Amino acid sequence: MTATPDTAALPVGSEAMTNTIAGAAPMMVHDLSVWGMFMQADLVVKSVMIGLVLMSVWGWSIIIHKRNMLKKLNRRADKFEDAFWSGEPMDKLYQRVKKSPSDPLLATFTAGMEEWQAGISAGIPSSENLQASLKQRVERAMSLAIVREMQGVERGMTFLATCGSTATFIGLFGTVWGIMRSFIAIAAMNNTSLAVVAPGIAEALFATALGLVAAIPAMVGYNMFSTAIMRYGDRLQAFSTEFSAIMSRHLDNQERGGTSPRRVA
Repeated sequence: MTATPDTAALPVGSEAMTNTIAGAAPMMVHDLSVWGMFMQADLVVKSVMIGLVLMSVWGWSIIIHKRNMLKKLNRRADKFEDAFWSGEPMDKLYQRVKKSPSDPLLATFTAGMEEWQAGISAGIPSSENLQASLKQRVERAMSLAIVREMQGVERGMTFLATCGSTATFIGLFGTVWGIMRSFIAIAAMNNTSLAVVAPGIAEALFATALGLVAAIPAMVGYNMFSTAIMRYGDRLQAFSTEFSAIMSRHLDNQERGGTSPRRVA
């Protein structure tokens, strides 16, 4: 005759021993921490999660870089415009700043001055046609410099826009895949209890959460920096217009035999 263990002698709360005595299968323990849900996900969902984390890190690096860059550019632009309008002759200002570190506003000014000096190297044109041609060349040189410099300022904005618009859908793909996998596992186990369903659903929804974490800062950063970059571009265009106006006044004064209030050559 087989002896039956005395359950009263077992430690209180010994669930594993109780299940063994009752002949029940031990329950699977799910780690519902962030790391646990990542490790329990399948390869597809893991790939989605890793991709979203990398997108978030890259997006934040662009956001931090853009913030510091725009702050620095506006500060240097304020400093240069103070010098530009201080009354210092522009040829001396050009000689002083042309060897300075690269800056969009300085590059725009330098391009205009180089074209101006090349145009008056043999003397200031006397005919209206030559003067109009010189004005157009100066304006074109400055416009090309603005386009070239703004391309550098806008670098990284495409990624922020892409991340903000697609990260949520990438996370949703991971969620759909994870839920589908969970339902397949539920059907195989023939058990629809919450303890069986909840861990797989939580792992799947974690992918959507990561998508939102990547998308929301990217979209906010894109909208904020798009406005700031547009304003900076307008500032460069306004400076180019002011520079062209000064050149035109100087040519008009020379044609009338007068003197310019600001010497440019």
